[in-house]
Amino acid sequence: MKNYTITVNGTAYAVTVEEGAESAPVAAPAAPKAAAAPAPAAKPAAPAAGAGSIKVEAGAAGKVFKIEAPVGTAVKKGDAVVIIEAMKMEIPVVAPSDGTVASINVAVGDAIEAGALLATLN
Repeated sequence: MKNYTITVNGTAYAVTVEEGAESAPVAAPAAPKAAAAPAPAAKPAAPAAGAGSIKVEAGAAGKVFKIEAPVGTAVKKGDAVVIIEAMKMEIPVVAPSDGTVASINVAVGDAIEAGALLATLN
């Protein structure tokens, strides 16, 4: 048997590999990130008071790479509002219509899921 530590998306897993084994035990996280979970839930609540009616949502899961249009910026339909990074590609998330950025609900470096609310427009 050999022991390895494998890191997937920042979470370390202790893995034991046995040659010739038909099945292996399920890996358990070696160092869970308990502090990372509450942060995304808290962020959308802060800008809710100034939130606009037009939602800008992520089309894919990834990591927030850059905020292209900060709050107060006038944007046209198709203008990049947020850039996310997924599978080493930078993907622009664009304004669905003309408007002004009312809130940014994420920060650079945040991990996001597909469909997550990134920003709102008025």
